[in-house]
Amino acid sequence: MRPSDLELPDDVDALKAMIIAMDAQRTQVETRNAELEQRNTHLEAATKTADERIARLTATIKVLERIRFGRRSERLGADALSEEQYALVFDEIATGVAAIRAQLAKAAGPSKNPRAPRPRKSFADHLERVEIVIEPEVPAGCEGLERVLIGEDVSERLDVMPARFRVIVTRRPKYVYKGWDGVAQATAPARIIESGIPTEALLAQIAVAKYADGLPLYRQEAIYARDKVEIDRALMAQWMGRIGFELEPLAEYLLLRIKQGERVFADETTLPTLAPGSGKVKTAYLWAYVRDDRPFGGSDPPMVAYRFEDSRAGACVARHLDGYRGILQVDGYAGYRRLARADQGNDGVTLAACWSHVRRKFYERHVADQSAIASHTIALMAPLWTIEADVRGRDPATRMKTRQGKSAPIVAELFALWETELPKLSGKSKLAEAIRYAISRRGALERFLADGRIEIDSNTVERAIRPQTITRKNSLFAGSDGGGRTWATIATLLATARMNQADPLAWLTHTLERIANGWPNSQIDKLMPWNYQS
Repeated sequence: MRPSDLELPDDVDALKAMIIAMDAQRTQVETRNAELEQRNTHLEAATKTADERIARLTATIKVLERIRFGRRSERLGADALSEEQYALVFDEIATGVAAIRAQLAKAAGPSKNPRAPRPRKSFADHLERVEIVIEPEVPAGCEGLERVLIGEDVSERLDVMPARFRVIVTRRPKYVYKGWDGVAQATAPARIIESGIPTEALLAQIAVAKYADGLPLYRQEAIYARDKVEIDRALMAQWMGRIGFELEPLAEYLLLRIKQGERVFADETTLPTLAPGSGKVKTAYLWAYVRDDRPFGGSDPPMVAYRFEDSRAGACVARHLDGYRGILQVDGYAGYRRLARADQGNDGVTLAACWSHVRRKFYERHVADQSAIASHTIALMAPLWTIEADVRGRDPATRMKTRQGKSAPIVAELFALWETELPKLSGKSKLAEAIRYAISRRGALERFLADGRIEIDSNTVERAIRPQTITRKNSLFAGSDGGGRTWATIATLLATARMNQADPLAWLTHTLERIANGWPNSQIDKLMPWNYQS
């Protein structure tokens, strides 16, 4: 509006008031424009940053898609990442996308059309519900009127209360009776740690955190200190040694049950340990034995047993599996071969080899040398695992019949390729070494074709060892030979609990309480994780 269009008052004071009002309006408009310009600048900067981050995330996704879903020659790289590693990558991508959305939402300001709430899966029934009712303020003019409820909006959010220490105070009154000689008092409750301060629940918490969740004692000590609870890690270590001793019969029973199976997986991994008296770290070993009959339709529970040794010699596995007669599925380590030697009295043990270890050697050549033979080998192998996925959980006869029809021709083609190409290669080459590795184990590798109880690989035991390698990394070393044996004992039971979908903390607490109260060895099977009911 131009000044000439205004009807100006004749009164001077009124005219001044109009000018002041117009000036205030102009200032308000300029301030608003400045805010919008600043907001637009901020939004442009946020958008530019978001675009850059989106471009990086998109590039990462394209690489992963090319690895997993590209042409066969490109898809060979999928072996470089496990399913867990893929999950980690996509978790980080999802985190990045959420951060970008939050940044853009903040830069754009409050939305006039907020996103409608999406339906979500309800929370588990066992979780405690804490209801909060937020009543509206009484509108002006409605005081004293009758209020009628016509509905409500209900939302649920997941909350957590940090773990809290508490002190169990146990009082045992003493009584005397008039006319009776003596003192009446209740018997003290049984404890795993006599005259000690921890309850069985606290012992279980420390053990699960260390041996199942990879949280070493020195970190637990710091966490507890935040709650003004001082528990020296040396004291916790003593507690772990005691419960390891108490749990040892259960671990021995578990290994006995494993040896009653038709097929056992075996593997070993290093476990750095302090050498006595020297302060130096030596290399010890954690051996793992797994029984899992589910892939061939078995109904017995899965279980794993760990054994600590300061050696990787074949004598260790021979001692652990003494008396076992059945299928032993292993990697290519020569130490297992002595179990199948008739002169060792182990003619009842049948060795089955692992195709994943064979594939891994050719994949290394594919990546390092771009070897056409290695690439062709991996491409030929790929359908074998697809076939296995189709027969997992079926009975042995069905598995064997399917393998004879589909897998056997692939295996025959692979060995024919290797036997044809090996004479053409330098004997010292890594590719020749990979081929010799496979050919020298041909009988053990082909065994899964004729026996439906055998798996194509030993990944079952490798999955059982992986949590211990994480714990090993966080703990640096086992501490001592005694610490290594305790590690093996407690980890045996906690890992078996997880394999049977039993809460390790609840199971261990319950079991320690039973042991403290004198549970008989004749009923040890009832203490096993697969028999636990919460």
